[in-house]
Amino acid sequence: MITGASSGIGAATARAMAVAGADLVLSGRDRERLDAVAAESGGLAVRGDLTTDITALVERAGPVDVLVANAGCGWAGPLTAMPDGTAEQLIAANLTAPIRLTRLLLPAMVERGRGHLVFVASIAGAVGVRDEAVYAATKAGLIAFAESLRYELRRVGVSVVLPGVVDTPFFARRGAAYTRRWPTPIPAERVARAIVAAVEHGRPESFAPAWLRVPARLKGAAPGPFRALADVFGTPVSRRARPGATP
Repeated sequence: MITGASSGIGAATARAMAVAGADLVLSGRDRERLDAVAAESGGLAVRGDLTTDITALVERAGPVDVLVANAGCGWAGPLTAMPDGTAEQLIAANLTAPIRLTRLLLPAMVERGRGHLVFVASIAGAVGVRDEAVYAATKAGLIAFAESLRYELRRVGVSVVLPGVVDTPFFARRGAAYTRRWPTPIPAERVARAIVAAVEHGRPESFAPAWLRVPARLKGAAPGPFRALADVFGTPVSRRARPGATP
């Protein structure tokens, strides 16, 4: 089951998983795009909103051996300019929904003695990002959730994938374009390959691109120097937000 499968990383992952021989259940809100991805990948399209229809989605999906929790949303701008209700939307979509979905699907995986959970987080959750405090916080929570589950589970694999800047509709939907010349956005297919490899090889943590592991480790090992560098150069995923941006 791949959430957020109607476009971007989710759609690319559906295509990559189909090539790997997986039987797919694809979740998304855009019916036309979701149906197109399902037709291309041979998957079952299950349309719905994970923040409101999650129980019905799980019932329609049937047994799930691998979950790719990819769906999410963003918002960019100073926290003081964030519209009322936006923080709650981000938390519901990026953190609460994956937790609830895992809670519903995991018991059957444990009973069968097999399964794999993949959480698509973000480098923002590992290092923090200016003007995206709530988004970064939701992704940090997802990383901690995955890490904690890993200690709890034995026969069910848990992976977290941390993409950097990816060339998807995410920026248009969050209301602020990505304006930095570096790092250059990577194609969604690159993240999809990391997701497939995480399942096939049981990798607990993957960065896309791989060099993002360096700033993540630097922040953990030397937070003072990292923050000093970030003040001067920005974090690897810092973006300039348009004043008054909306979700």
